[in-house]
Amino acid sequence: MNMRSTRSTVTFSNPFTLSGYPGDLPAGDYEVLVEEELLQGLTFEAYRRTATFLTVHGRGSHAGRTELRAISERDLKEALSRDAATTEKNKHSAAALSPQEDRT
Repeated sequence: MNMRSTRSTVTFSNPFTLSGYPGDLPAGDYEVLVEEELLQGLTFEAYRRTATFLTVHGRGSHAGRTELRAISERDLKEALSRDAATTEKNKHSAAALSPQEDRT
């Protein structure tokens, strides 16, 4: 069985949660590892995703530890969508706007 792994980086602008895992994760860059297997018997090369992992670096008393958290592609996309929506909402909130300059 031929396997391949690809890595990419996703960025969360806000703290976020993952389905099936307790607690919030801090904003920042996270590496995503995708494992795929080659589908046999086809006249063209095609792969099927077998696993997706998010690399989570420990913090606090777990600093220095790295954990690969299994995550579905759907859950990752949902977390990124929630993050984008939160970021967009924060851009338009009154607290995020700069105060008017006093021109007197």
